[in-house]
Amino acid sequence: MTRASLDKQPHEVASMFDDVADRYDLTNDVLSLGQARLWRKEVAKAVDARPAQKVLDLAAGTATSSQPFAQAGAYVVPCDFSIGMLQVGKKRHPWMPFTAGDATKLPFKDDTFDAVTISFGLRNVQATDTALRELYRVTKPGGRVVICEFSQPTWAPFRTVYTEYLMRALPPVARAVSSNPDAYVYLAESIRSWPDQPALAARLQKAGWSDVAWRNLTGGVVALHRGIKQRASK
Repeated sequence: MTRASLDKQPHEVASMFDDVADRYDLTNDVLSLGQARLWRKEVAKAVDARPAQKVLDLAAGTATSSQPFAQAGAYVVPCDFSIGMLQVGKKRHPWMPFTAGDATKLPFKDDTFDAVTISFGLRNVQATDTALRELYRVTKPGGRVVICEFSQPTWAPFRTVYTEYLMRALPPVARAVSSNPDAYVYLAESIRSWPDQPALAARLQKAGWSDVAWRNLTGGVVALHRGIKQRASK
């Protein structure tokens, strides 16, 4: 299996990411024209991890995204369902508590984490609404969610150019730098079919999150969605 289909069967998606694990971070930097590092910095600011807090980094892959939280003094759990990704990450960061887990059935108790975050992974989950409810379940009352995901550029002319880049330029670039270029054809297709910013915000609210808001990055190519798990009223 080299490429998942858009019905996102979990074993297909996991296998696809296993195939690209070794060069995943390099490929992302190239395909995003260097923007991936900027996006990670903005996620770190939004999560605002503090010493002694517990942070769940879901779809963490090799845990590149987890490093800012650890550096802030938080206890961060990188979780992913791609064993290949976790193995590469463990070699690079052997001290981190890598955990295999499915976003729709998280292996954590209720009310465990001060913050939960997922970057560029929610789009690959078969049951998005189930995953949003699971993130809610494992978050402490008063805790927060930060979702970084590809979205819809807000300026129509740029949106057209961006869509052309995804479907025409991305596959040949991926062939040059990725260990599995077919996987990036799937990623381009999944980005095109993903809900826009207001639609994802509505799904967060439906899953129970309060104070839901979003901020566009790179003209809406990426959006940061945030929400809070309200404390129970006395």
